[in-house]
Amino acid sequence: MMDTDRMAVVAIGGVEYPLIFTTKATKEIAKRYGGLANLGETLMKNENFEMALDEVTWLISLLANQSILIHNLQNEEKKPLLTEEAVELLTTPMELADYKNAITQAMMLGTKRHVESEDNTADGEPLKNVKVE
Repeated sequence: MMDTDRMAVVAIGGVEYPLIFTTKATKEIAKRYGGLANLGETLMKNENFEMALDEVTWLISLLANQSILIHNLQNEEKKPLLTEEAVELLTTPMELADYKNAITQAMMLGTKRHVESEDNTADGEPLKNVKVE
């Protein structure tokens, strides 16, 4: 079963695909862009519209395929992976602009941490106990 707290959902060709930012996806993004920081820069300053579309379709297929790969790992009935060509054929450029928000949301959800802090004082100096779950 997938953790729905760490996914965004997009509809492609009338089918909903969860976008999940997994460790595997992180590694693929790092290979392609040299790191997550570079991904953000690439998406934001892409003046070349065609290149921007290529990057968004690649990211959508990568993140949507994470949920399919998880399903295929956990179930005998396998689902086919979503191809970049399918994303291109089943979407409009306007939808891809909206999908950039879903990509950002999936990445934020995939990297969020629950942090609790508690203030204590010892010898008059404040100490922070931080628990990361």
